[in-house]
Amino acid sequence: MILTKLLFLILILICAAFYILYIWDFALVLLVVMITLPIIMFFVAFITKKKTSIEFALKDDIVPKNQSFPVQLCVTNRSIFPVGKAEARIEYYNLFSNQTSSFDLFIPIQPRNSQKVTFQLSSKYSGIVKIKNIYLSIYDPLRIFRFKVGKNVSTEVAVMPETQEINGTVNYTDRVNEDSTMYSENQPGDDPSEVFDLRDYIPGDKLNRIHWKLSSKKDDFIVKDYSLPIDVPSTMFLNLKSYEDSEYTLPQFDTLIETFLSLSQFMLENERMHTIVYFSGKYQRFMEKVISNSDELAEITKEIILSFNDNLYCKSPEEYFADNSISAASFIFVTTVPDTPVLTYIDEEIDADIKNAVVVVKSPDESLMLNEGFANLNLVPVVIGRISASIKDIEV
Repeated sequence: MILTKLLFLILILICAAFYILYIWDFALVLLVVMITLPIIMFFVAFITKKKTSIEFALKDDIVPKNQSFPVQLCVTNRSIFPVGKAEARIEYYNLFSNQTSSFDLFIPIQPRNSQKVTFQLSSKYSGIVKIKNIYLSIYDPLRIFRFKVGKNVSTEVAVMPETQEINGTVNYTDRVNEDSTMYSENQPGDDPSEVFDLRDYIPGDKLNRIHWKLSSKKDDFIVKDYSLPIDVPSTMFLNLKSYEDSEYTLPQFDTLIETFLSLSQFMLENERMHTIVYFSGKYQRFMEKVISNSDELAEITKEIILSFNDNLYCKSPEEYFADNSISAASFIFVTTVPDTPVLTYIDEEIDADIKNAVVVVKSPDESLMLNEGFANLNLVPVVIGRISASIKDIEV
């Protein structure tokens, strides 16, 4: 573009010299045209700038990770002048990463028309992918002048995590919600208020479980299996506070979210309702959500992902524990920080039969450095990207 301006300047100087040397009407007309033409081009480009707008269009604003998704850039030119060349600079990044990527799009735009350009993106990590148009440069027909429009127009896509297979044990303790009417459909228990099944007598069965009335009709002993309550007070605390800004921040967050999702799904598969506690950047407070089925889990996961904004502010879990007491059969603390004093607080103060701290670490070597000096708290290190291999035989 600088070369074009120099060329026009040289042409104007040549026309001026031609007019001085040759006093003809044609020389004057040529000089006026060469001087006027850049002015006209300036106003053409300026008017086009004022009449041009851009926006992003998404087919889906929630997508799975490791899969391509389309993003459409829509440029609308409401002026009567065509744009032979428009250059858009697109930048995208995950909110939990300090690394950005960018590329350019070249778009011709017809007058009084909209031009749509579709490009594909993907993310290997879950989180919020922010897509931003840094600027859109439009040129006049002779490409002497350039104006930038649509600066920092942006959109966001929520990239959802994947569920990993978890092996573990779900314990059924005496801590149940006595007012609950929710019982297991798959296995018996010891709650006499609800009958799970009737079966033939097996030596060793308690006499008080014999259904005497039905046994007298069958001429054989029939035993009642009682129901197993599944409304057991269980809490999972998801510590979303990031304590460092490095190349590991995004992989740690991705592993943190997938660990939470996998543990929660594992508990649901074993008929264990539970409460999720997390800090919402949207509402600027800790949220408590009860999860009883996979649909609720999917909705909560989406809420957690969408609750973040650019500043990634998150309160420390100590602030929640200072205002709330927890009494549960099972308590799971999912975090990325192994040496915070909150683990000591959980070990000593949280009232739970089983307490686990699932800590996302950068490498197997870092997992060996975890402090094992807790009396009641089980430390479970999870290496980035190795959830299934790291969580083995967890007890919840």
